[in-house]
Amino acid sequence: MEDSDPSDLQNDLSSQLEEKIELPERDIQELFYANSDKILHKIEENTGLYIAGRESYLTLRGNERNVLEGKKVIENIISLFQDRKKIDYKDVSFIINRVKNNINFNISKLQEKQISIGPNGKIITPKSTGQAQYFEAIKSSDLTFAIGPAGTGKTYLAMAFALHYLLDENISRIILTRPVVEAGESLGYLPGDVEQKVNPYLRPLYDAIYDMIPYTMFQKFVEKGAIEVAPLAYMRGRTLHDSFIILDEAQNTTRGQILMFLTRIGFNSKTIVTGDVTQIDLPKTTRSGLIIASKVLERINGISFAYLGPKDVVRHPLVERIIMAFEKKGGE
Repeated sequence: MEDSDPSDLQNDLSSQLEEKIELPERDIQELFYANSDKILHKIEENTGLYIAGRESYLTLRGNERNVLEGKKVIENIISLFQDRKKIDYKDVSFIINRVKNNINFNISKLQEKQISIGPNGKIITPKSTGQAQYFEAIKSSDLTFAIGPAGTGKTYLAMAFALHYLLDENISRIILTRPVVEAGESLGYLPGDVEQKVNPYLRPLYDAIYDMIPYTMFQKFVEKGAIEVAPLAYMRGRTLHDSFIILDEAQNTTRGQILMFLTRIGFNSKTIVTGDVTQIDLPKTTRSGLIIASKVLERINGISFAYLGPKDVVRHPLVERIIMAFEKKGGE
């Protein structure tokens, strides 16, 4: 191995920046220094910075880009903590990932858009710019289409708004539905009653519900008809007044099915249709009702479309990279 040129080392040192950041309050200092500086080590690992902490100040050392990223991450962590008065390790990972994708990411702008699940329940906020636009679409329109890949929060946010409206008594019931004919197996041949047949297909909606309200509360709502679960075929002939209706996995509807569903909407009702047009399970000769609806209805007043993408993924950071890799390669 050749000896390093002293001038290269000198250039590296001269390119290093140093910046101090104040931790303004005692509880914020405790946040960063807790668990043997766990949060600071996480930031160092992901930005290439060296961070030294001393009482109310953090010193960041690294190249210009790294210092800028680290500073933005720390500012966002402080902002989120001041708003919520608590923060977890998952929040830190989310902020780091967002800042690395967008150096101007500002979590306070997302925090302004929030809903609560009941008076003292969980606070739900958008986790990306795309989700923030989805929030606004739901608030402003009676019918919203959310189209995007897995992990972008389409189903979770739809369920959050449904529970928000129900617990605030803006509507009297939630109706959850989706097409359940997959892999050539029709609903009639599946074992059990209607609820047992459709439940496995609605598992993502149930997972979202259980994350926001206790199971016992959910059971009470089901027993009194405030939350209704039904396969899409059972929507025919009904008019759904005073309801919050969610059609999940709409990419697997046919033209006739989605038209039938959309004409069920009654007075004082809000509807969200979610789907991922890259995961269509219909026969190749059958066009997706979701794709047809997105083209036919895009200019209709009162209907909003929220398009989410890889940058809106809120699962493991690998999920975003996987989706982007598949999008680049296309159908190869």
